[in-house]
Amino acid sequence: MGLTLYATALLTMGGIYAVLALGLNLHWGVTGLFNAGIAGFFAIGAYTTALLTAPHGATPSGGLGLPVAVGWAAAMLLSGALGWAVGKICLRLRSDYLAMATIGIAEILRLVVKNELWLTNGSRGIPGVPRPFEQLAQPWAELGFLALVLAVLAVCYGLLETAVRSPWGRVMRAIRDDEAAAAAAGKDVAAFRLQAFVLGAMLMGLGGALSAHYFKYIGPEATQPLLATFLVWVMLIVGGSGRNAGAVAGAFLVWALWSATELLTNRLPP
Repeated sequence: MGLTLYATALLTMGGIYAVLALGLNLHWGVTGLFNAGIAGFFAIGAYTTALLTAPHGATPSGGLGLPVAVGWAAAMLLSGALGWAVGKICLRLRSDYLAMATIGIAEILRLVVKNELWLTNGSRGIPGVPRPFEQLAQPWAELGFLALVLAVLAVCYGLLETAVRSPWGRVMRAIRDDEAAAAAAGKDVAAFRLQAFVLGAMLMGLGGALSAHYFKYIGPEATQPLLATFLVWVMLIVGGSGRNAGAVAGAFLVWALWSATELLTNRLPP
């Protein structure tokens, strides 16, 4: 039973990170947008679904107790709206300047959720976020949520593969490889880049929503750049930037290594 639960937890977190890695791959691997603010979109998605689906009284402003599906949809919509606003301002920047702008915005959002006690409960976070299938006995509750995460991942992967292989995806790769040539061919580079940025932000918000429901809690520590930004970058680079299959494989591989080494380091003396 212990090994089953451990493997289920490992695969569940790997699937959640794979959704985040797919969003980043759309930004960087497909379109060439250097987004270092994944944690910001992750936080928006996680806190949105937590506030909407948590029971009444979970926060000072009170949870709404809405269905999980509503929370996920709202998380994606608000993350996409934030992506549109950030993109309109920042996508004129290039390379490392875009990275600095996005990570700065992510840090602002992290400080907002930490300090706005009336809305997010500050450092105490939001407890009681409902998890689908939690009413089942072990290990069926964990296996049910794992199946749901893998189903969401499969849908995201299939849609992105279709998009990347379509004429839209070919334009994105053309912009990544030679923006001036794409513009000379009559493509609206700014509009296409904004579309990719919004769609990737929506996937990152969905990853945050999945994480909040999995842990049944969301707090400021979950939005730290190490776990919610830089680890996702490592996953994408290890798996292979530009390939959706590589993003998924890198997420599972790096998370397995990250978790397995914790088992070893816990045995070391202080």
